[in-house]
Amino acid sequence: MSVPKATSYNVVDFGAKPDGTTDATSAFLGAWNKACSSPKPAGIHVPQGRFLIGRAVTFSGQCSNRAISITIRGTLLAPSQYTFLGNSLYWFTFDQVTGLSIHGGVLDARGSFLWDCKYKAMPNCPIGAATLRFTNSEHIVITGLTSENSQKVHILINACHNVKMHGVKLMADGNSPNTDGIHVQFSTDVTILAPRIQTGDDCISVGPGCRNLWIEDVACGPGHGISIGSLGWDLDEPGVKNVTVRKATFSKTQNGFRIKSWGRPSRGFVQDVHFEHATMNDVQNPIIIDQHYCPFRNGCPSQASGVKISDVSYKDIHGTSATQVAVKFDCSSEQPCERITLEDITFTYKINKAPQALCNHAGGITLGVVQPQSCFLTE
Repeated sequence: MSVPKATSYNVVDFGAKPDGTTDATSAFLGAWNKACSSPKPAGIHVPQGRFLIGRAVTFSGQCSNRAISITIRGTLLAPSQYTFLGNSLYWFTFDQVTGLSIHGGVLDARGSFLWDCKYKAMPNCPIGAATLRFTNSEHIVITGLTSENSQKVHILINACHNVKMHGVKLMADGNSPNTDGIHVQFSTDVTILAPRIQTGDDCISVGPGCRNLWIEDVACGPGHGISIGSLGWDLDEPGVKNVTVRKATFSKTQNGFRIKSWGRPSRGFVQDVHFEHATMNDVQNPIIIDQHYCPFRNGCPSQASGVKISDVSYKDIHGTSATQVAVKFDCSSEQPCERITLEDITFTYKINKAPQALCNHAGGITLGVVQPQSCFLTE
């Protein structure tokens, strides 16, 4: 049985000009609509050059085929004036798409102009737009994509199933506000391989409603590390289950592996999470569970967190802590952390100063050499 040959659409044929100043939004939508309505597999080609995408754009799915490939050789530019996107929430959105793959290319959101507005606490700074969002979609592949200078989150995966990312590069200034690298929420079967992330917030963050998430070969720094949470803002929030992070390197990050929840009632949970084979270089909080999350130390709920954290393991993690407390489990008094495993953990602090571990309402076991010594309630 022969496979039908894909039809290819070049955005230039729809009027896009690679000059960096002519708005190519309509041309990209035109190419998408043709590919989406094609009854057979379709490709969209973006040649070398700089293409201005001057406004927020949504590529709607429910297409006639389930195999659209977008190959990007050039750079897609946001407007230099941040207000064009700043109140849009998202720059690129793919909604209800199935069988989409994106290969290569650079997305430059020019977010530094908005960061500067926020740095200086100028009046009327917009909230900013995430660069790339996938929502209500499945069977998505992203390879070799670079996102630079995002106004907010670089890549957002929301309510998706079966997403594979390989070799993405996500870069923003270390002081850029809220520029998470990859945020995943309400999604299942997501695989993230070999990302290189330098940003001003979490390199990878996991929100509520995630199951079967595999992350491997991460380089993170600067940034806030890899975080599950913050969770527990809603009472009936769905939990997080079956997350594995293997082979990660953190360089001068705020955190390494972090789980965080708000101090308020919730039926949420974190279960079956495994952090393995990591190197921490001068990390402020290499291993941390914070169930009293309060980022600005002001106006936060001060109740006990209802999020139940259990069956979390840390294995073969080594490096240097920038603070004396290298391992901190600050868990809920109502829902203590249970069945935490520390195996082959070694941190150093400063010369002639040993690292410490702190525990509140946390129980578990240690295996092999664990330094700093465990502070679990039960061993």
